[in-house]
Amino acid sequence: MSVKGNSVNIKESSKDSGAYHHGDLRAAAIAAGMEKFGGQNHPDLGLRALARELGVSATALYRHFPNKDALLDALALEALNQLGAHQAQAAQSVGGGREGFGEMGVTYVRWSVEHPALVRLIYDRVGKVDLAVGNPTKMGEAFYQLRAGIAATMSEDISPEHRATATLHAWSLVHGLAMLILDGQVEYDPDMIRKVVTLADFGLE
Repeated sequence: MSVKGNSVNIKESSKDSGAYHHGDLRAAAIAAGMEKFGGQNHPDLGLRALARELGVSATALYRHFPNKDALLDALALEALNQLGAHQAQAAQSVGGGREGFGEMGVTYVRWSVEHPALVRLIYDRVGKVDLAVGNPTKMGEAFYQLRAGIAATMSEDISPEHRATATLHAWSLVHGLAMLILDGQVEYDPDMIRKVVTLADFGLE
């Protein structure tokens, strides 16, 4: 994740609320931000306004997020983790393997359609992703599931180059479908999406 902004200096205040223990405020802010992005197409998320909603001072919130960009980066990573968790659950529901990988793709498209502001936030905040050797912790659960899904469906003797190509193929397919739907070029039809995703071999043959 790249941070696109300068840190904001704020004077300490004696009005900080004691309602949150250490770490709880960060989690509460992320949860509140996720709720806003989940319910609005173009949410306007400001740290001071968010602090008021949480009943704390801006100073308290700035201790966890030095600026708005830091909060947006945290929300993008949380969105990736939630998407990845849904994908993992979908794959496990059909026993994993090749069928499970297809379910991960279908889930990617459906989740993106259901959370348009979040998926746009992800790709506004995420920098270049190295799907071959990137750190899963920094990439987020969704990218980790993508790479792990490819690994689980290919034999161990497949070259790293082919593995990376297959990963990019799969990502391009489902992300392209999602963006076509979100931009109004394609109508969202779950049956059609499933057919398109399961038709692709993702370079796994």
